[in-house]
Amino acid sequence: MPAPTDSKALVQARVEQLAAEILAVSHRLHADPELGWQEVRSVELLTGHLEALGFSVEHGVAGLPTAFVATKGSGPHTVGLVAEYDALPGLGHACGHNVIAAATVGAAAALAPDVDALGLTLQVIGTPAEEGGGGKVFMLDAGVFDDLDLAMMIHPGPVDSVMARPRAVAHFDVEYTGKAAHAGAYPHLGVNAADAFTLAQVAIGLLRQQLPDSVRVHGIVTEAGTAPNAIPDHAKGSWYVRAASLAELEEVFSRVSSCFAAGALATGCDWTLRETSPRYAEFRNDVPLVNLFTANAAALGRDMDPDELLPGGMNTASTDLGNVSQRIRAIHPYLGIGSLPAVNHQAEFAAASVTAEADRAVLDGAILLAQTIVDAVSTD
Repeated sequence: MPAPTDSKALVQARVEQLAAEILAVSHRLHADPELGWQEVRSVELLTGHLEALGFSVEHGVAGLPTAFVATKGSGPHTVGLVAEYDALPGLGHACGHNVIAAATVGAAAALAPDVDALGLTLQVIGTPAEEGGGGKVFMLDAGVFDDLDLAMMIHPGPVDSVMARPRAVAHFDVEYTGKAAHAGAYPHLGVNAADAFTLAQVAIGLLRQQLPDSVRVHGIVTEAGTAPNAIPDHAKGSWYVRAASLAELEEVFSRVSSCFAAGALATGCDWTLRETSPRYAEFRNDVPLVNLFTANAAALGRDMDPDELLPGGMNTASTDLGNVSQRIRAIHPYLGIGSLPAVNHQAEFAAASVTAEADRAVLDGAILLAQTIVDAVSTD
């Protein structure tokens, strides 16, 4: 096995040599955003690059058409580089998944020539529908991650943060069914489904006074009538509940569910609640990997203090990599793209995801992922 220092210098040089090609991946993904479970062109782009690097690609893993695993090498250290590539409805790549996927391909390109010398079985794991679909959870349950010694990815953010602190989350839809009637002539014959949502949201607003600081409840009403002179007989919304852990989520979820039940009870509507994806677990950082990543980041001029808490919860969203982290060693550092005051899930952040600073995060991410893998397999 080559010395870690030599290998780390080599992977950095390769990323810099391939910079134009790696950044083209980021920009092409950004220009053609695809929603979760529909990322057909994104997968074609990524797997085409990986096949050109000598990776063998298995498509449709875990029965998911836009999931893939690309493998190169057959060494004793099995390492996973995780790619995300789905976009947000109406916002495109406002979470910067183009940066994630391109950095992953870049790290794979940097490591590909050395997999045998490093004793690596290197896998790039393409995971669809992170934005509320739970692709990684389905893949985890199907055994896709079973053979990995560790998994890692980077994520763009407003600023650098090496420790991921995502919350557990449940995603669900609520529907109310009432009875239509003329709102002016016969309102007494109607059962108002829109009112049921109004009452539920008031109940949730009052409940928030008694919820822990770690809990978030938020959602949207997507349908609540079609005409102002007709009592709405149908209303629909999509909601999330987040908590510090799956255990806390279970307790809080029942209380939030009761608020939606109250809306139905008060109005006389029928109602249903349907969870739309597996629940995401809280994230567990592997501290030795965090420390390796931090040291490599410092050498690139990124100061990433593992003990630093970011203002405003900038690294406390949710991710289905949390479920993976509960079973195997994993890290999920954030690399800043200089977007402030814009933050993730804003249109301005989508625009920032193809700036010069975002491009630097792609290349730094590729270098740091590759160098951290070199360190990890060298110290095992």
